[in-house]
Amino acid sequence: MHYDERGFASAADGTKLFYGLRGTGPALVLLDGIGCDGWAWVHLQPHLALHHRVLHCHYRGHGRSGAPVDPTAADMTTLQDDVARVMAAANINRAVIITHSMGSQVALELYRHHPELVRALVLVCGSYGRITHTFHGNDILSRVLPTLIANTRKYGALARALWGRLPPALSYRVAGWLREIDGATLRPEDFRLYVEHLSDIELDLYLTMLQHAGDHSAEDLLPQIRVPTLVIAAERDTFTPRDVVKNLADQIPGAVHRELLGASHAAPSEQPEVIDQYIDEFLAKLT
Repeated sequence: MHYDERGFASAADGTKLFYGLRGTGPALVLLDGIGCDGWAWVHLQPHLALHHRVLHCHYRGHGRSGAPVDPTAADMTTLQDDVARVMAAANINRAVIITHSMGSQVALELYRHHPELVRALVLVCGSYGRITHTFHGNDILSRVLPTLIANTRKYGALARALWGRLPPALSYRVAGWLREIDGATLRPEDFRLYVEHLSDIELDLYLTMLQHAGDHSAEDLLPQIRVPTLVIAAERDTFTPRDVVKNLADQIPGAVHRELLGASHAAPSEQPEVIDQYIDEFLAKLT
């Protein structure tokens, strides 16, 4: 991703957190899904930065940010505190928070702890929590995840060697066969970038964050949200099913709900122009 400015903030435990800034105008903050450091924003950020000051940060252990001082400290409360500290370092006092996937959970916790920092919310293909209980519409992932984590730690060297070794081209074909992505609109180079980002982080950290995201829920907070909110779902999203996203929107007072026909969880790369349109319309109505 292109940045006009770059910098680092310090987390509460001393972990170094990378951030980049682009554009001028009212502030927007972009929050990734787990395992990503900008993949979802490659096509959206340039458009958003035409009229806004766009801040994008890398989660601890992701991208250019440092490995977490405490590897187990990767829960939603910790991540939202990281975001608040990055915003302070970038001199952003209030912003529209735009998220993809797990970033929605981080944004909701940011609103819980620092509502003064949040001007509005744009939640794309995200949930309020318990994501391992709704993946593919069932709770199988939540039940197998503890065993995956235990085996990863038991066979650490082997797990690290295998992590991310599947060639991106083959991964792309498999994902298409399984209908996890829209092979007609998602460019192979975008999927390759996603695989590269994912393979760059430690497997143990990835699984730990996934478990935290699966245990977390901000459902109690939703009726208390008092900022404009746009919720965007994808029709064929198997990671965050459309019904889960619709339920999220229904519980936030006054939330606007949109659905991307034919799109998967990779919607920011599959249908960026439509998402740009939805976000532009939403931002134009903010006072």
